[in-house]
Amino acid sequence: MIEVPAELLDEHARLERELADPAVHSDQARARSLGKRYSELTPVVEVHRSLQALDGDLGAARELAAEDESIKAEIPALEARRVELEERLRLLLLPRDPNDDKDVILEIKAGEGGEESALFAGDLLRMYLRYAERVGWKTELIEATESDLGGYKDVSLAVKSRGAAPGEGVWSRLKYEGGVHRVQRVPVTESQGRIHTSAAGVLVLPEAEDVEVQINDNDLRIDVYRSGGPGGQSVNTTDSAVRITHVPTGIVASCQNEKSQLQNKESAMRILRARLLAAAQEEADREASDARRSQVRTVDRSERVRTYNFPENRISDHRVNFKAHNLDAVLDGDLDAVVAALVHADTEAKLAVAGQ
Repeated sequence: MIEVPAELLDEHARLERELADPAVHSDQARARSLGKRYSELTPVVEVHRSLQALDGDLGAARELAAEDESIKAEIPALEARRVELEERLRLLLLPRDPNDDKDVILEIKAGEGGEESALFAGDLLRMYLRYAERVGWKTELIEATESDLGGYKDVSLAVKSRGAAPGEGVWSRLKYEGGVHRVQRVPVTESQGRIHTSAAGVLVLPEAEDVEVQINDNDLRIDVYRSGGPGGQSVNTTDSAVRITHVPTGIVASCQNEKSQLQNKESAMRILRARLLAAAQEEADREASDARRSQVRTVDRSERVRTYNFPENRISDHRVNFKAHNLDAVLDGDLDAVVAALVHADTEAKLAVAGQ
């Protein structure tokens, strides 16, 4: 029998009482915070109550089984249902990633391989855009530096969910994408038909809210400069590009895609907040026990996570030994099987830790 901690049930009851108080809703920030936590706990409490009710039904059925064959026949189905609920409760009680509700900023940077790497970075961008379209997420291109052949030297993309259920935000699925993505194919620049290997780095950051990252304006150095890239109105003619440096950490964010300096500053600040939040969380992870660290996720570009082999139409994720020969579909946004394999591996690792 899986026991739900009494303090968790008490917290849910307390939150229910507080949210029923009209005075609480005069403070919208507090009401949202309470509501979010209540939504997180409610599935646990509901499954716990269902288990209690089912145990009552099972007890009654077993008492009456000797006298009524029809009731005895119902017991296997009740027992099977109980196993399902226990497994559901076990998963709900696993430690949550506090960022699973969050939207993300996804960064892709060309690596080794020159123009071919930049073209592959463009392929990855399209893959994530199509995947977001498939699952109903909203995307926003924040910053991009194009290469000569139409690829991307680097690109930053905001990905937002639309009313996702608790724990099912963009981060819950895209957090596994961080790392080095390697491609094997014949580049468009190759005249001899030889297969080349190049790579692009992907970094996924949970998007930070203002209240999560306190930034002192005195800690910022803001530089403005003339935008580069393809010509066009306000490009290469005005000092609209913005580079923001957080002096205490040395973290830098820049943006030049927007026409106005103010818009570029706002976009750069979004990236800076996300990078500062990620840095703070990485520091906390280093100080945490192994049981609290993510089992699969990485935002380290030095770690090769996936290979895209074009001649064999094969995609391989090296962390979970996932392989499939549908690379064309994956690059068109069909990432569900890859993500599912990573989520499953992460869940199994957490269950193993919980069982120790």
